[in-house]
Amino acid sequence: MTPSSAHSIRLLVVDDHHLLREGIAAVLAGEPDIILAGNAANGHEALLQFRSLKPDITLMDLQMPGMDGVQAIRAIRAEFPAARIAILTTYQGDVRALHAIRAGASGYLLKSTLRKQLLQAIRSMAAGQRYIPADIAAELAVHLSQEPLTPREKEVLRCVAMGMPNKQIAAALGLSDETIKSHLKSLMDKLGAQNRTHAVTLGIQRGIITV
Repeated sequence: MTPSSAHSIRLLVVDDHHLLREGIAAVLAGEPDIILAGNAANGHEALLQFRSLKPDITLMDLQMPGMDGVQAIRAIRAEFPAARIAILTTYQGDVRALHAIRAGASGYLLKSTLRKQLLQAIRSMAAGQRYIPADIAAELAVHLSQEPLTPREKEVLRCVAMGMPNKQIAAALGLSDETIKSHLKSLMDKLGAQNRTHAVTLGIQRGIITV
C-alpha cells in the first residue's frame, strides 16, 4: 500500500452486468481518494469479497441471480454490522429498495443518474452520512406508509402478469371469481393502478413480481 492509498476510500462493486462495473471503474479513474478494491457479480460473491477485502463502501445491485442484493445486504450486515452499503437500482419506486433500506443500506443510487451522483455518494457515505437524494427519500416515505400487498394479492398479480383471465386465476388458486375480483380491486388500489396492465407494470417496476 502506498502512502497515498493509505487514506483512500476502498470500494466494492456488486452487479451482474460487466459493462456497469466497467463504467463505475471508468468514473473512478483518476480519483486519488477512491480505490476500486474489488468486483462481484452476485450476492454470494459479494459476501466472500466483503469478508476478504473489508471495503469502506459497497455498491450493491438489487436484482441479481442466486442471492439478490437485499439478501446479500442482510448477510453482510449480519457479520459486519458497520458495513456501509449503497444500493444500485433501475427503478425509483422499487419495493426491493425499501427492503434494502430496512436491511441496513445507507445509500440509494439510481443507475440512470449513477455517473452524476456516484462520487458524491461514495464520499458522503465514507464520511459517515447516509446518501438518499431528497426526492427519493420523499418517495420512500410514501411507500413506507402504504399498505403492502398480501401474499395472496401477489399471487393474483403474478397470474395477471401471465395473461390469465379471472376464471383461470380462480381455478388455479382454488378461489371464487368474486374473491379474485376483490383481490384485484384491493391490489390495484394499493398500487394506484388504473387497470390490470398498469398494475402488472407497476408490480414489475417496484420489484413486487418478476416475469
